[in-house]
Amino acid sequence: MNQYQTSPFSMPPVVKNLILINILVWVAKYPLINMGIDLTEILGLHYPGSPHFRPYQFITHLFMHGDFFHLLFNMFALYMFGKVLEMVWGPRRFLVYFFVTGLGAAALHSFVTYIEISSLQRSAAAFINTPSPELLSSFVKAHLSRPSSGVLDLVNNWGDSPNNPLLIQQGIDVVKAILELKIDMPTVGASGAIFGVLLGFGYLFPNTELMLLFPPVPIKAKYFVIGYGAIELYLGITESNSNVAHFAHLGGMLFGFILLKYWSKHSQKFY
Repeated sequence: MNQYQTSPFSMPPVVKNLILINILVWVAKYPLINMGIDLTEILGLHYPGSPHFRPYQFITHLFMHGDFFHLLFNMFALYMFGKVLEMVWGPRRFLVYFFVTGLGAAALHSFVTYIEISSLQRSAAAFINTPSPELLSSFVKAHLSRPSSGVLDLVNNWGDSPNNPLLIQQGIDVVKAILELKIDMPTVGASGAIFGVLLGFGYLFPNTELMLLFPPVPIKAKYFVIGYGAIELYLGITESNSNVAHFAHLGGMLFGFILLKYWSKHSQKFY
């Protein structure tokens, strides 16, 4: 067990550098976008079928975040729970754990995305083969969480003239645009690895009491982790159309659990 001279605000080296890199990348993306360089498109994890996909994105997406609060909550959780794990394991083992859970999260998310996009492609092909107002309405409802006013107008008005060739073509264009949007949508954030860190904390310190903000009541870490995991599973199944990668969160927890079990059975080996 590694020992650090700590104060309430001190950070061990890996956690400190991970937080620093995430902050620097988030700050850098705004001036770079004005120079025509979109870090989200370059570093965010794209679906392998997208022309924007690059293998290195499995790593780089862990250092990209959408907005300030996305960054804030992830880095706060990394600070609160990650520093404890690094102090217990040491920097090298914690770094291995962080990237294994992050990559595991990306792998599960990519697998679920493949299933969803395959289903989306079949639905799009069926619509294009036999376009109708009813099919368009179902397609938009199933695959577009926040349709624009133009899409809603088309959905609501096409039924008045179902054989209008202009409206039929607009419907086909909308379906193709939704499919392209889903394929090219990048995933960003360290959330998968953060959920792995949370799982690791609950695994090592199951009876440590955490104070919730809403409601402000104490809860043991093991129940907090189990409850959070159950919520993510429920949301992943019921809100697959949301912009939150719930299965990435579950993937981080799953791969963290597998790695911890492996380490417990091979304690004589560092990795």
